[in-house]
Amino acid sequence: METVFGALDVGRGDYVILPRATTHRWVPTGDDPLRAYVVEANSHIAPPKRYLSRYGQFLEHAPYCERDLRGPSEPLLADGENVDVLIKHRGDGPGGISGTRYTYPAHPFDVVGWDGCLYPYVFNIDDFQPITGRVHQPPPVHQVFEGHNFVICNFVPRKVDYHPESIPVPYYHSNVDSDEVMFYCGGDYEARKGSGIGQGSISLHPGGHSHGPQPGAYERSVGVHYFDELAVMVDTFRPLDLGEGGLASDDGGYAWTWAGGRRDR
Repeated sequence: METVFGALDVGRGDYVILPRATTHRWVPTGDDPLRAYVVEANSHIAPPKRYLSRYGQFLEHAPYCERDLRGPSEPLLADGENVDVLIKHRGDGPGGISGTRYTYPAHPFDVVGWDGCLYPYVFNIDDFQPITGRVHQPPPVHQVFEGHNFVICNFVPRKVDYHPESIPVPYYHSNVDSDEVMFYCGGDYEARKGSGIGQGSISLHPGGHSHGPQPGAYERSVGVHYFDELAVMVDTFRPLDLGEGGLASDDGGYAWTWAGGRRDR
């Protein structure tokens, strides 16, 4: 990832946090295609306030700390003429979003130095330290970042509830105040077995709709001590609209799997 602040080495499992209006470009390396799960906001994205002291330092109960964050090491200078830079901004386009193409006479990567506390950084999901308990913990313990009207959570491999009569999978619930988007990116997500969900799947549970583990998941989870799962959850506090890509990839049978419509993964 190249930015006006410098370059960032990124790879599998990395979050790349880019402050708004940071001029940047992705530069894939190797033979594999670049695959990214992108969360865009009309605000900054930052660690939850409850993880920070009033001076901005991470508190000891936070599931990660300053040592886990990687920033640019040095300025990045590039040569070029008539360089196009694409700007996304509010406007009259679909969803209230428009774009502008600027053409700079010289390359915008010409910053020879910068200071301050606002810059891009990288955090790897493997460095997230899960918070567990004797009984099932609510979703806020999985939170990793927040923005205006949304939160981002991690479900990572972890030891699960250790009360002898605990049920480790989530309880049924209605997200009355939020839409829930889940991206399943690793391991074996126990609560979704039989639903058709696999690695790379994305599910949307709209606010107010009751949902929970698939039929049989409760029984299978009793006595389980460890979940090998990896997923990213985005909860929004305003309703989401489905874009063209989401509509094109909709699995019309997913909603009926709670009624016993079991399917092979």
